[in-house]
Amino acid sequence: MQEKKNHYQVLRNKVLALLIIVPLIPFIVALAIGYSYFTKSLENNNVDKIKRIAEDHRAMIQMFLDERKSDLNLIAETYSYQELIQPDNLGAALLLLKEKSGAFVDLGLFDEKGNHLAYKGPYKLSGKNYAKEQWFKKAVTSQYFISDVFLGFRRIPHFIIAITQKKNGHTWVLRATIDTYLFSEMVRKVRIGKSGEAYILNNEGIFQTLRRSGGELLTKSPDDDSLLKPHQGTISLLKADTKGEEYLYATCWLNDDNWLLIVRQGKEDAFQALNDASIQVILICILGIVFIIGLAFYITNRLITQIEKAETDKEKLDQQLIVAGRLAEIGEMSAGFAHEINNPLQVIRAEQKLMETIMQEMVQKGDLLQGEDLNELIESLNQIQIQIDRCAQITQSVLKFARKTDPNPQRLNLADFVGQASLLFSKKAQVSGVSLELKNTSQPCWVNADPGQLQQVVLNLLNNAFDAVEAKYGGQGEGLVTVNVEALEAQALLSIKDNGKGINSEDLKRIFTPFFTTKPVGQGTGLGLPVCYGIVEKMGGSIKVQSTLGKGSTFIITLPLID
Repeated sequence: MQEKKNHYQVLRNKVLALLIIVPLIPFIVALAIGYSYFTKSLENNNVDKIKRIAEDHRAMIQMFLDERKSDLNLIAETYSYQELIQPDNLGAALLLLKEKSGAFVDLGLFDEKGNHLAYKGPYKLSGKNYAKEQWFKKAVTSQYFISDVFLGFRRIPHFIIAITQKKNGHTWVLRATIDTYLFSEMVRKVRIGKSGEAYILNNEGIFQTLRRSGGELLTKSPDDDSLLKPHQGTISLLKADTKGEEYLYATCWLNDDNWLLIVRQGKEDAFQALNDASIQVILICILGIVFIIGLAFYITNRLITQIEKAETDKEKLDQQLIVAGRLAEIGEMSAGFAHEINNPLQVIRAEQKLMETIMQEMVQKGDLLQGEDLNELIESLNQIQIQIDRCAQITQSVLKFARKTDPNPQRLNLADFVGQASLLFSKKAQVSGVSLELKNTSQPCWVNADPGQLQQVVLNLLNNAFDAVEAKYGGQGEGLVTVNVEALEAQALLSIKDNGKGINSEDLKRIFTPFFTTKPVGQGTGLGLPVCYGIVEKMGGSIKVQSTLGKGSTFIITLPLID
């Protein structure tokens, strides 16, 4: 005991020294590493945020283009070439498109030679030939085509969506112009902090939409040549513009990789939260150092106390945790469960007795004759009685398990008590061919226990021991059950050992769990050992089991000795 006290005192001194002196150096190192990871995490969050915004904006823009392409395709599929060449029909088609989206400006029909056959819109474009126009050369060879922004005959920046149809020997192109400024505003509406903006370049670096910080349509961007390299998905980077201002960029391609969407935000604006968080982290860390020093003594005492308690309680908690929880649950529900079963059992028992009485009267009157049928009927009634008695026995076990009766502890000699209880099994031992040995039961071991409850525990363990031996040897006379009582320091030890079939390691873990049994179906309720566990625990003792499969088991009960 003194050695253990010295051990804890040395441990206390070491922990105190560690908490005051040693943590200062690793704390500083951890502070630096933590700050590095923290800033990296915030940077990654900002990068992920702008990438996510770029991806969402790209999806929205691409959806807009796909929807306008679908709207135009619907017109091409709905109207024939001969219908669209009629100005009224083309005008009606344009009205349908504008109902779908206000982004449509005009609508034109072209033959395969580039002749503008029909046109509806605010410009005078009918009759012009577009055979040499770049957009027409690409459109006539493609089913769908979306052009870059260009001036064209109208000398106004715009872009078009074209669909080429080949039907009934005719090849024709249906072209719709998109409101460039409406489209540009849709792209620019992204808001990120104070300096965030979004715009689109083509693969030559030409502005396809206006840029908030400066950049007109059809002018070349002076800052973004390095961003025009082909890439998959969305990428991000930090880069300075021609004025030396650093921006956080996120870029992704759209429109079949012909346009590059750029979302950017000023570096200082993007990482403002990082600067604010850094100051807070430094203040928190300074306070943390002071806090560690101030709490060193308190933490040391609390830690050592918990270690002592944990070592003391660990083994007991490991054994009792699951059992205690299940016993509490079963204790609350089992009484009502048993009473609910007993009620129909009483009715069945009464009806069985009535049937038996009526059958006897019918036999006496000669209404039922002796024979095989009568014997089967009698056997059935007997079997009903047997099963009723078994159900009653199970419900009584449940009631005993759940019943909260006040124990009546008395001073008794455990050796004499166990010896007398064991005599109840002497006859069974002779009949079963099992040897029952009593050891050291002549030495008095005084304990404080309820006689009825203690007898229940001893008889239950002896009954289990006999069952285990009989299951292994039958009536061959090789079975052995040994009961031993002895005093060890301040404890009285009662052990009941058998050389039966034993218990495997998996079952051993659940041996005190309610309703768990290793006996065959119909031969055990699974409540005996949990009841024993609860009784011994209430007496201030403990019950343990040691078992080897095929060699036998030993149940050991310890109870406090009294004078």
